[in-house]
Amino acid sequence: MTFSERFHEIRTGFERPFWVANITEIFERLSYYGAFASLALYLQERLNFSTEQTGALTGIFGGMVWFLAIFGGAAADRMGFRRALSMAYLILAAAYFLIGSIGAPWLAPVRNAVPIGLFVGCILALPALGISLVKPCVVGTTARASKENVRSIGYSIYYTMVNIGGALGPLIAGWAHRHLGVEKVYRVAALSVFAMFFVVLFFFREPRKSGDAPPPSIATVARNFCVVVGNARLVLPVLGIALLLSIAAWLYPFTVPWWIWVGLLLLVLAGISRFMWFLVLFTGYWVVFWQQYISLPGYLHGYINPHANVEFLLVTDGATVICLTLLVNLLTRKISAFQAVILGTLITSASWLILAFRPTMWGAVLSLFVLALGEIIQSPRYYEYISRLAPPGQQGTYMGFAFLPIGIGSLIGGWFGGTLAHHFGEVTHQPERMWWVVTGVGVVTAALLWIYDRTVRVGSQ
Repeated sequence: MTFSERFHEIRTGFERPFWVANITEIFERLSYYGAFASLALYLQERLNFSTEQTGALTGIFGGMVWFLAIFGGAAADRMGFRRALSMAYLILAAAYFLIGSIGAPWLAPVRNAVPIGLFVGCILALPALGISLVKPCVVGTTARASKENVRSIGYSIYYTMVNIGGALGPLIAGWAHRHLGVEKVYRVAALSVFAMFFVVLFFFREPRKSGDAPPPSIATVARNFCVVVGNARLVLPVLGIALLLSIAAWLYPFTVPWWIWVGLLLLVLAGISRFMWFLVLFTGYWVVFWQQYISLPGYLHGYINPHANVEFLLVTDGATVICLTLLVNLLTRKISAFQAVILGTLITSASWLILAFRPTMWGAVLSLFVLALGEIIQSPRYYEYISRLAPPGQQGTYMGFAFLPIGIGSLIGGWFGGTLAHHFGEVTHQPERMWWVVTGVGVVTAALLWIYDRTVRVGSQ
């Protein structure tokens, strides 16, 4: 096939909803990563949260999205993509506006009526309601509004749009932070997604294909959740107890005895399925990965350069992914899926040692570049591995649960990063040592994944 023939195939292979949905995805990701890039500095330097509280709250912002994504697909299918996308962008506009208004006088009555940590935590969780609807709508539109012969290209276009938004977000956030003030970062994010509400309203039409399967109900998704988890009657109550204890200990400071945490952990591990074991183990990768948004901003401002434009620096990850994904995937195509996951985990983990040895701005840039290489190696192969691990007929359910480690890693990583930054930075005054611990978590994760791969055969549940 000649280039002109291929170009014609691509030009005619996508319906208008495909392009509308994917263009809006650029602005959704731009807003999300712009907000995320400035969040740690906003909480600590503008709202005066402690290092530990900043880590925990940042983890909530990054983590809740991926939990709700499990149910977002079912909700979007039942509502219709046009209605769901419109609602999602309105929710996101309101959520980002509220985040930027946390310290505003007009919110003072509510802010003073409840514990400040609870108040901010609830507001930071609001964007997840919108994002959990956007993602399945855009991916679903890519499937429905693409002809069969160009569908794989459609997903490549989607992935590219995501990374373009991910790279532009910190860039724009850095400009807004420096010239308008950190609160205005969230006003810019709100304006960006609010504009997408009108784009969807005026230009997006519901994509439909004959023979589409009826959408699953929320109840069906919940039942699938219980099947995948394993012994849900044991695991879910234990997780609920752990969550309530964590919230109570954070809002009304008290120490939960270590043996209670160990007991709860052992109960969860005894009840989960082998597939969930894999997801729990892989959570360690995301604990390491999310430190670029959770711990790195405060580290750079506190110990390297208080005037550094951290948001500009965070462009490194997204820009590297855009430029090198094709080349890296070509070079690693002969490596098996699970070996690629382990290799990517090791590379991402080792990246933080560069910053530990070279605590400079350029050391941070190089760390993020190597971190992105690990992400490129493992990310596509991770989803490939899960698709092979899923029993016949359950691929959709399993792929939905592939997002869980990302969310859990952010929640745990927020607490973990805040604790490390406090201990090594404010107690022992050796902040560079925190990156050794972060790297250690990644190395242990890679070792446990290797053991898992040797113990549990691919395709077994």
